Amino acid sequence: MRERLLFLAVALLFTLTSDAQSGASAPYQVFGGVTYLSNSFNGTPGARQPLIGWDASVGFPAYRHLRFTIDFSKYSGENLGAPQNAYFIMGGGEYERHFHREGLFVKALVGEGGIDRNWGAMAVRGGTASFATFVGGGADTPITRQFAIRVEGGFQHTNFALIESSTSPIPYRSPGLPNYFGRISTGLVWTPRVKPTSESLENKGPKLPGKPVDGELIVEGLNSFGHYHVFAYTWWSYLHVGGVEYDRHSWGSFLGARMDYVAEILPVAFLRQPSKTDVFGDPLSKGHMTTEGLGVSPIGLRMLWRDGKNWKPYYLIKGGMIGFTHKALSEQGSYENLSLQQSVGIQVRLRPRLDFRAGLSDFHFSNGFIVPNNPGIDEMSYNAGLSFHLTHRQPDF
Repeated sequence: MRERLLFLAVALLFTLTSDAQSGASAPYQVFGGVTYLSNSFNGTPGARQPLIGWDASVGFPAYRHLRFTIDFSKYSGENLGAPQNAYFIMGGGEYERHFHREGLFVKALVGEGGIDRNWGAMAVRGGTASFATFVGGGADTPITRQFAIRVEGGFQHTNFALIESSTSPIPYRSPGLPNYFGRISTGLVWTPRVKPTSESLENKGPKLPGKPVDGELIVEGLNSFGHYHVFAYTWWSYLHVGGVEYDRHSWGSFLGARMDYVAEILPVAFLRQPSKTDVFGDPLSKGHMTTEGLGVSPIGLRMLWRDGKNWKPYYLIKGGMIGFTHKALSEQGSYENLSLQQSVGIQVRLRPRLDFRAGLSDFHFSNGFIVPNNPGIDEMSYNAGLSFHLTHRQPDF
């Protein structure tokens, strides 16, 4: 899971480069500094030990004072004879208002953390991943036009659990094992401001009407036909979904591709899974059951090559959640799961405002250790859909 979250972060960071190269205004926020965590992950009462690390984040352009933020943090230390080397990759929203020169903000983040296997007291083995959340706020004090000093703090939640043994990795929690941590970070914020190359021309003469933003609505379907072990364990379930995707040209271009923001809702989702399983999702009988669900992916990126041509290759990545009316993949799993989709394919023009697209996808979902057991699955899938252009474009042969 962490590799895919990192890939999503890198893909979104590409948009900063594309905007800068196109000469557009870029009110991003890039933060780097030190961070303090109030306790170790094995810090039971009487043996609490704070951890020091580093924190870095990227805040994307704000809309009505709300911006999307990606946050990376890492902590190192030792407590009760065991290493405490952990990292967290989280994303979420940040709401900011300015009072005089100061920028005050609140934020909420969600993501996943990773840690060494032997982090328990006296190097007892434990689970290496956990769902993570952070809620807090802070202030930016400017020192130049592009740099400010940031101080922020809040509360972080994790649910790292110990395991019985390497041969029987069933998770359990010992009394006093911490879930909630105080977190304080401080450092520098850089706000790059790239002036438009055509600014002098824009300020002369009458203002021309703006060009309509290219957007699409795609009615789509996806069906899984196999599995592989990449970032998940389970093997025996099949997913079938249908829904609507919205694509909007938002970030210029990169590597010759049009960069689009993507959001998706899947009101139709069916998961066919074993009816009886063990803790890891292994089937204990030959019976199967079908459970209904709903998926939402509010964060996504599409790279579309040959924009305006008759055929257009694309790469797509979407992140969100998918929930089911029955615990998914394992009888000790969870109803809600984090999802991440990646797809490559081709989009073909049928009419000036209608395209057909088809591709191959990897649909990953797992619960990020919201509960102690996280089987997860990687679905090999094919997808197809009809794309309706919301703005009229002249054919470009």
